[in-house]
Amino acid sequence: MSRRKILMVRFSHRFLGGTDMFQRLVLALAILLAVGSISAIESGDIAPAWTGSDYSGNLVEFPAGTNGKPTVMVYWATWCPYCKAFMPYLSQIQKDYGADKINVLLINHKERGIGDPTAYVEALDCKAIAIRDGDSIGDTYLVNFIPGLMIIDSEGVVAWKRASTDLPAGIAVGKLWDQQVREQLDQML
Repeated sequence: MSRRKILMVRFSHRFLGGTDMFQRLVLALAILLAVGSISAIESGDIAPAWTGSDYSGNLVEFPAGTNGKPTVMVYWATWCPYCKAFMPYLSQIQKDYGADKINVLLINHKERGIGDPTAYVEALDCKAIAIRDGDSIGDTYLVNFIPGLMIIDSEGVVAWKRASTDLPAGIAVGKLWDQQVREQLDQML
């Protein structure tokens, strides 16, 4: 046995209670390092493909269902005041640019059972594709806060992702995101 291995075994017996504990510690450290290297989807990344269901039960595939159009992707929940502040602007963006030029995907995420997402979507004046139970999709994109707001270009690349904000929920933040989304769409179209 090599000197290094002998020292590791002695260390593990003395300080960790045996090699089993040492092996578990090394495994835990390896897992932490692997998880720490995973990062959220950022601008310039290829948007991961996913499959979900809309509120009518129809299968929706991304990016296949985008037909090569830029897509505004919003992760939202009924309880989110920031989502409520932005949704009227999103409806107007959809109307102004038109469903023939852009897609709007509303992905219900982190709902927590507080509100009625179906009623919420039906009340929106927006011709968006609304995905129910989108937690697995949000997890794929590592969306940790909502609204998650990003624009995927016609090639399937994340062109823009909203930054965190210190603004309170309300008209100011809705206007800010409206302006940012429109600037990005104007550059693409």
